[in-house]
Order: sequence, then structure tokens, then C-alpha cells
Amino acid sequence: MVAFRRITVMSVRRNHDSCAGDVTHTSGTTARPKGAMMTHQALAAEYVSCVIALDFTPQDNPLIAMPLYHSAAMHVFLLPYLSIGASVHLMPGPDVPEILRRVEADAIGSLFLAPTVWVPLAGHPDLDTRDLSSLRKAQYGASIMPTTVLARLRERYPELGFYNCFGQSEIGPLATVLRPEEHDERPASAGRPVFFVEARVVDTHGDDVPPGTSGEVVYRSPQLCQGYWENPEATAEAFAGGWFHSGDLVTRDEQGYITVVDRIRDVINTGGILVASREVEDVLYTHPAVAEVAVIGTPDEKWIEAITAVVVPKPGQQVTQEELIALVKGRLAPFKVPKSVRFVDELPRNQSGKLLKRELRDGLSG
Repeated sequence: MVAFRRITVMSVRRNHDSCAGDVTHTSGTTARPKGAMMTHQALAAEYVSCVIALDFTPQDNPLIAMPLYHSAAMHVFLLPYLSIGASVHLMPGPDVPEILRRVEADAIGSLFLAPTVWVPLAGHPDLDTRDLSSLRKAQYGASIMPTTVLARLRERYPELGFYNCFGQSEIGPLATVLRPEEHDERPASAGRPVFFVEARVVDTHGDDVPPGTSGEVVYRSPQLCQGYWENPEATAEAFAGGWFHSGDLVTRDEQGYITVVDRIRDVINTGGILVASREVEDVLYTHPAVAEVAVIGTPDEKWIEAITAVVVPKPGQQVTQEELIALVKGRLAPFKVPKSVRFVDELPRNQSGKLLKRELRDGLSG
């Protein structure tokens, strides 16, 4: 067992030209990674937001299985937990059988995993033999969680409180949270802004959109980075108009709850109509033979982008392109139905486990 306890938050040193801090690299899922310059002051503010929004206590006995170069593992869980005096259990990597063994053996009370780990865990045979009754808090984030997988987990563990953590490296990375008591009414929502974050949803002109209308979520917060390392053009673009432009397409209801539609760069333009890849993925995840899926747009002379589903079948199970296309056709509008389905052994991911759709697009477009 590896456990750490307590940390002293470093003091901030800043002047007109520089400030103490570090560089956190973005995940590079839609473009090449950029270095976000985070001050210690920004990170300290973000830690306070984490403790409040995620109900951290020194008695939570958390397990962190995601690698610590993952900004959520380091700056949403490890350092905030240590700052309040909690003991933290670490694993070198997110191995599902070992995670389940450690939860039982160490009476883990709080567990953060990316959806790319929750998905295989939700269907793992060890769930039938491991005692997970010590778990009280389960957090997911870093990418979009399939609602079908979340529903399966919540049904199996009704006493377990789930927290949806949404944000990005440039804001610490926690920006919004959907709390356990809010899941019944809005299971697909990413929640509302945390303590130190102010958010708006705007159109391409920077004007606020009405509730329920898709737009880009922009932030203003002491948690934000100072800009991108040696990239003044990207910094100016990201902070245009005095708000940080996230690149996330969302809707916001009248109560302020945000629902993620997609990354703006992952929205597919098919025949001049915009389709969110997430919506198609959620339907495909309902098929019992689908282990993982990614939906992307590939260049097409007729459609501009053709909706293409890339599927990893579950071991020992078979499914055809025709079956999956028929499934989507029965649930969604015709223009959202994939034009083709590709079957692969695994999906490309970065070292944090995030799906690299840009590599999928490059590979299928080449």
C-alpha cells in the first residue's frame, strides 16, 4: 500500500513579469498539447473549490488509480485531499481487477476514475466477488461518461454517491460539478460552476444564448491559467473578450445546470447539419456487444463529413455493422445515423487514458 498524508501549500511569489507556479500540459485530444501556465495562487483557489464541491473530508480514505500527470488526479484529488489532512492511497495505473481488490482490502471510501476506466469496470466479472460496501463517493470526469454505463452503476450501487467533475487543465481543472442528489433529475448534466468559477454560454459573437440553446462555455475565475507557454497567439485567442474560451459546446438550463454537447472540434458537419458525436455514442453503448465506441466525422465529397463509428467489441462477442446502424436508426434522426462502422481492437489514447479522436480522424482520412 502506498499512502501519503499532509502537504504544505507553497507560497505565491509574483511581480509584474512572472509568478511562481508550474506548467500543466493540455491532453491533446483535439489538437496538439499546449502548456497552461498555472500560478500557485490559481491552484490554491481551485483546491478550495474541490474541497467544497466534492464534499472532501479527512476520513474519506480515497484511492487514486489515475496517473498523477493527469491534472484531475493531481489537482482535483491528491493535493486537495492532502491539504485537509486525508490519507491518500495511490496506484501506478488504472488496472480494474487491482482497483476492485484495493477497494475491498483497504476499505476505500472515495474513488476517482476516468470514464475510460469506469466503462470496463462496470461490466467486470470481479464485481460479483468483491465487497465494495466501504465506497461512499465515486467521481468521474476527464471525458464524457456514457449515460447508459452511469445508469448501470447507479442501479447496482444505490448507496454510492456519484459526482460528475467537468473542466479542463486551464482552469485547474475543475469548473463544474454535478452532485449525487442532482443525478436523478439530470443524469447527463455536468452540473453547475464550483465556488471560484463564473460561467457563461455564448454564441460565436460572444453574446449569451438563451437557456437550452447550444453555445460555447466561457469562464472567468481566479483558477484560470495565465496563458499558454510561449504561445501568445493561442493565449490571445483563448482569452478574447476577457473570458476564457473553453472549446466546449454546451447547453445551460434556467437553473444554471450545464450539459455538455461535445467538444466544438468533435461536432460533425454532415450535409451542413451539425451532429454531436456524444449523442450517437450513447446509443451505440446500449448494444450488449459494444465495449467501447468513438464517433467521428471523416471527409466525404457528398456529406462534407460522414458520420463514422469506430467500435471495440467485447471479448468473445460479435456484432455487425448492419446491427449497429439499425440500432441508431431506430433511436435517432436519419441524418445522425453512421454511414459506416469500423471495428478495431482498441482505441487510441494518450497516457492519461483520454481518447485521441484526432488520431482516429487522421488514421481514417489518410
